Amino acid sequence: MANVKQQLDIPAIPSLGTSGTVYSQNLQNQNNGLLRLFFTKLVNSVQSVIGPMGGKYLNNPYGAFHNETDQVATSTTDAYPVFFPSTDFSNGVSITSDSRITVALDGIWNLQFSLQIKNVNNDGQDFDIWFRKNGVNIANSNSRFHVPARKSTGDPSHIVAALNFIESLSAGDYIEIVGRVTSLDVTLEAFPTSSSPTRPAIPSAIATMSFVSNLPRQ
Repeated sequence: MANVKQQLDIPAIPSLGTSGTVYSQNLQNQNNGLLRLFFTKLVNSVQSVIGPMGGKYLNNPYGAFHNETDQVATSTTDAYPVFFPSTDFSNGVSITSDSRITVALDGIWNLQFSLQIKNVNNDGQDFDIWFRKNGVNIANSNSRFHVPARKSTGDPSHIVAALNFIESLSAGDYIEIVGRVTSLDVTLEAFPTSSSPTRPAIPSAIATMSFVSNLPRQ
Protein backbone atom coordinates (compact mmCIF):
# COMPACT_ATOMS: atom_id res chain seq x y z
CA MET A 1 0.00 0.00 0.00
CA ALA A 2 1.31 3.46 -0.87
CA ASN A 3 2.50 5.62 1.98
CA VAL A 4 0.05 8.47 1.33
CA LYS A 5 1.29 10.70 4.17
CA GLN A 6 4.93 9.91 3.36
CA GLN A 7 5.63 9.06 6.98
CA LEU A 8 8.32 6.71 8.20
CA ASP A 9 7.36 3.49 9.93
CA ILE A 10 9.13 3.67 13.29
CA PRO A 11 10.08 0.16 14.44
CA ALA A 12 8.72 -0.88 17.80
CA ILE A 13 11.23 -1.80 20.50
CA PRO A 14 11.41 -5.60 20.52
CA SER A 15 10.23 -7.53 23.54
CA LEU A 16 13.14 -9.84 24.30
CA GLY A 17 12.74 -13.03 26.25
CA THR A 18 14.71 -13.68 29.42
CA SER A 19 16.33 -16.96 30.31
CA GLY A 20 16.51 -18.64 33.66
CA THR A 21 19.67 -19.86 35.29
CA VAL A 22 20.27 -22.25 32.41
CA TYR A 23 21.46 -20.99 29.02
CA SER A 24 18.93 -21.54 26.20
CA GLN A 25 20.16 -21.68 22.64
CA ASN A 26 16.59 -21.40 21.30
CA LEU A 27 15.94 -18.27 23.35
CA GLN A 28 19.24 -16.75 22.22
CA ASN A 29 18.39 -17.40 18.57
CA GLN A 30 14.92 -15.94 19.02
CA ASN A 31 16.27 -12.75 20.62
CA ASN A 32 18.93 -12.44 17.92
CA GLY A 33 16.22 -12.66 15.26
CA LEU A 34 14.15 -9.95 16.95
CA LEU A 35 17.16 -7.68 17.29
CA ARG A 36 18.20 -8.27 13.68
CA LEU A 37 14.72 -7.34 12.45
CA PHE A 38 14.60 -4.25 14.68
CA PHE A 39 17.97 -2.89 13.55
CA THR A 40 17.20 -3.65 9.90
CA LYS A 41 14.03 -1.53 10.13
CA LEU A 42 15.92 1.16 12.03
CA VAL A 43 18.68 1.35 9.41
CA ASN A 44 16.08 1.51 6.64
CA SER A 45 14.38 4.43 8.39
CA VAL A 46 17.67 6.31 8.80
CA GLN A 47 18.62 5.70 5.18
CA SER A 48 15.25 7.03 4.05
CA VAL A 49 15.86 10.30 5.92
CA ILE A 50 19.44 10.87 4.76
CA GLY A 51 18.82 9.75 1.18
CA PRO A 52 18.27 12.14 -1.75
CA MET A 53 14.49 12.18 -1.13
CA GLY A 54 14.73 12.14 2.66
CA GLY A 55 13.38 15.65 3.05
CA LYS A 56 9.84 14.47 2.34
CA TYR A 57 9.87 12.66 5.69
CA LEU A 58 10.90 15.69 7.74
CA ASN A 59 8.28 17.60 9.72
CA ASN A 60 9.70 21.09 10.19
CA PRO A 61 7.65 23.84 11.88
CA TYR A 62 6.24 26.57 9.63
CA GLY A 63 3.48 29.13 9.29
CA ALA A 64 1.93 31.23 6.50
CA PHE A 65 -0.40 34.19 7.06
CA HIS A 66 -1.98 37.09 5.16
CA ASN A 67 -4.35 40.06 5.40
CA GLU A 68 -7.15 40.70 2.88
CA THR A 69 -7.96 44.23 4.11
CA ASP A 70 -6.33 47.66 3.83
CA GLN A 71 -4.09 48.74 6.70
CA VAL A 72 -3.69 52.43 7.50
CA ALA A 73 -1.74 54.59 9.93
CA THR A 74 -3.26 57.48 11.87
CA SER A 75 -0.01 59.25 12.77
CA THR A 76 3.36 59.77 11.11
CA THR A 77 5.14 59.77 14.49
CA ASP A 78 3.91 56.38 15.69
CA ALA A 79 4.88 52.85 14.70
CA TYR A 80 2.22 50.34 13.67
CA PRO A 81 2.44 46.55 13.61
CA VAL A 82 1.28 44.71 10.50
CA PHE A 83 -1.80 42.56 11.14
CA PHE A 84 -2.28 38.99 9.86
CA PRO A 85 -5.86 37.86 10.58
CA SER A 86 -5.85 34.94 8.12
CA THR A 87 -3.85 31.74 8.59
CA ASP A 88 -2.97 29.65 5.54
CA PHE A 89 -0.72 27.06 7.21
CA SER A 90 0.26 26.54 10.83
CA ASN A 91 2.60 23.93 12.28
CA GLY A 92 4.29 25.21 15.41
CA VAL A 93 3.77 28.86 14.39
CA SER A 94 0.67 30.95 15.09
CA ILE A 95 -0.58 34.54 15.18
CA THR A 96 -1.40 35.98 18.60
CA SER A 97 -2.82 39.45 19.35
CA ASP A 98 -3.39 39.95 15.59
CA SER A 99 0.24 40.81 14.78
CA ARG A 100 2.53 38.57 16.83
CA ILE A 101 4.09 35.73 14.85
CA THR A 102 4.60 33.30 17.71
CA VAL A 103 6.70 30.12 17.71
CA ALA A 104 6.16 27.01 19.80
CA LEU A 105 9.76 25.72 19.65
CA ASP A 106 13.27 27.00 20.37
CA GLY A 107 15.31 27.54 17.23
CA ILE A 108 16.67 29.73 14.47
CA TRP A 109 13.75 31.01 12.39
CA ASN A 110 13.43 32.67 8.98
CA LEU A 111 10.67 35.27 8.59
CA GLN A 112 9.74 36.39 5.08
CA PHE A 113 7.13 38.98 4.14
CA SER A 114 5.74 41.11 1.33
CA LEU A 115 3.69 44.28 1.76
CA GLN A 116 1.55 45.91 -0.96
CA ILE A 117 2.16 49.65 -0.45
CA LYS A 118 0.09 52.47 -1.98
CA ASN A 119 0.75 56.22 -2.16
CA VAL A 120 -1.92 58.77 -3.16
CA ASN A 121 0.23 61.79 -2.27
CA ASN A 122 1.56 64.22 -4.89
CA ASP A 123 5.06 63.68 -3.50
CA GLY A 124 7.19 60.61 -3.01
CA GLN A 125 7.09 59.23 0.53
CA ASP A 126 9.10 56.85 2.70
CA PHE A 127 8.00 53.72 4.52
CA ASP A 128 10.28 52.35 7.26
CA ILE A 129 9.81 48.67 8.12
CA TRP A 130 11.55 46.83 10.96
CA PHE A 131 11.12 43.97 13.41
CA ARG A 132 10.28 43.68 17.08
CA LYS A 133 11.01 40.66 19.24
CA ASN A 134 8.74 40.29 22.27
CA GLY A 135 7.82 43.97 21.96
CA VAL A 136 11.41 45.27 21.72
CA ASN A 137 12.93 46.67 18.52
CA ILE A 138 15.58 44.38 17.02
CA ALA A 139 18.79 46.32 16.43
CA ASN A 140 19.81 46.94 12.81
CA SER A 141 16.58 45.46 11.43
CA ASN A 142 15.09 48.57 9.78
CA SER A 143 14.72 49.09 6.03
CA ARG A 144 13.47 52.21 4.23
CA PHE A 145 11.35 51.95 1.10
CA HIS A 146 10.61 54.95 -1.12
CA VAL A 147 7.11 55.09 -2.58
CA PRO A 148 6.88 57.34 -5.69
CA ALA A 149 4.30 60.11 -5.99
CA ARG A 150 0.91 59.16 -7.36
CA LYS A 151 0.72 58.96 -11.14
CA SER A 152 -2.39 61.15 -11.35
CA THR A 153 -5.61 61.91 -9.52
CA GLY A 154 -7.28 58.59 -8.78
CA ASP A 155 -4.22 56.66 -9.96
CA PRO A 156 -1.92 55.98 -6.98
CA SER A 157 1.58 54.57 -7.14
CA HIS A 158 2.35 51.09 -5.83
CA ILE A 159 5.41 49.19 -4.71
CA VAL A 160 5.94 45.84 -2.99
CA ALA A 161 8.27 45.72 -0.01
CA ALA A 162 9.69 42.23 0.50
CA LEU A 163 12.37 41.02 2.92
CA ASN A 164 13.46 38.02 4.91
CA PHE A 165 14.98 38.05 8.39
CA ILE A 166 16.61 35.35 10.51
CA GLU A 167 16.37 35.45 14.31
CA SER A 168 16.88 33.11 17.25
CA LEU A 169 13.69 32.51 19.24
CA SER A 170 12.71 30.52 22.29
CA ALA A 171 9.38 28.73 22.64
CA GLY A 172 6.68 31.34 23.20
CA ASP A 173 8.69 34.22 21.68
CA TYR A 174 7.14 36.33 18.94
CA ILE A 175 8.20 38.68 16.18
CA GLU A 176 6.19 41.61 14.81
CA ILE A 177 6.67 43.44 11.52
CA VAL A 178 6.40 47.14 12.31
CA GLY A 179 6.08 50.16 10.02
CA ARG A 180 6.19 53.95 10.05
CA VAL A 181 5.13 56.26 7.17
CA THR A 182 6.08 59.84 6.32
CA SER A 183 2.54 60.58 5.11
CA LEU A 184 -0.89 59.24 6.01
CA ASP A 185 -1.46 58.97 2.26
CA VAL A 186 0.77 55.88 2.33
CA THR A 187 -1.12 52.70 3.21
CA LEU A 188 -1.10 48.95 2.78
CA GLU A 189 -3.72 48.12 0.17
CA ALA A 190 -5.54 44.88 -0.59
CA PHE A 191 -7.21 44.13 -3.94
CA PRO A 192 -10.04 41.65 -4.63
CA THR A 193 -9.93 39.10 -7.42
CA SER A 194 -9.87 40.66 -10.87
CA SER A 195 -11.09 39.70 -14.33
CA SER A 196 -9.95 40.01 -17.96
CA PRO A 197 -7.98 37.91 -17.31
CA THR A 198 -9.04 36.27 -14.04
CA ARG A 199 -6.44 37.11 -11.38
CA PRO A 200 -6.12 36.17 -7.70
CA ALA A 201 -6.73 38.66 -4.93
CA ILE A 202 -3.79 40.71 -3.64
CA PRO A 203 -3.39 40.70 0.15
CA SER A 204 -2.13 43.85 1.81
CA ALA A 205 0.42 41.71 3.67
CA ILE A 206 1.82 38.18 3.42
CA ALA A 207 4.21 36.54 5.90
CA THR A 208 5.76 33.11 6.23
CA MET A 209 7.84 31.74 9.09
CA SER A 210 10.13 28.74 8.59
CA PHE A 211 12.25 26.73 11.03
CA VAL A 212 15.93 26.81 10.04
CA SER A 213 17.87 25.04 12.80
CA ASN A 214 17.95 24.24 16.48
CA LEU A 215 19.77 26.74 18.69
CA PRO A 216 23.57 26.42 18.79
CA ARG A 217 25.06 24.83 21.88
CA GLN A 218 26.25 27.32 24.47
